[in-house]
Amino acid sequence: MTPDEISVFRQAKLLLALECAGEPLDAERLGVYDFLAAHPLLLARGDDDPERTALRLAGFDDRATEYASPAQRFVTAQLHLSHDLAALIGRGLIEVTATGRVTYRLTQEGASMAARFTAMYAQLYRTAARIVIRRLRRLSTRRLREGLRQWLLPVPSSAVKDLT
Repeated sequence: MTPDEISVFRQAKLLLALECAGEPLDAERLGVYDFLAAHPLLLARGDDDPERTALRLAGFDDRATEYASPAQRFVTAQLHLSHDLAALIGRGLIEVTATGRVTYRLTQEGASMAARFTAMYAQLYRTAARIVIRRLRRLSTRRLREGLRQWLLPVPSSAVKDLT
């Protein structure tokens, strides 16, 4: 069983993503931020990307997405998203607002819980989430979707690069 198969783990990551965003997010944007924060090297692909080095030093590795298609992993994550959001709402950790579009934000209890996550993974996830959110925050939904299509393409392995 992988951590992504454990609902409490997925829900904790959503709390961290909302904490790092610092603003209400719709489910689509939250799902993209969460996925890319867990796999930030999909976004920071270029060897000359200064944040790629920082992410690698923080412990992120391309091999995390090599064994399964990034697109397949993203779809699987999205299948869990509505259930995880409903569970967080039910526990009073996030609240939903429907003003033009449905958005989610941390409640005071949710913010307090997210602040108490101190495990190394939580620290790494926050680092990556801040980078992801800073890069993607200003993108329109259309541009975010276009970018996502590119970021979900398989990352070429070094072996494939050497053959070309």
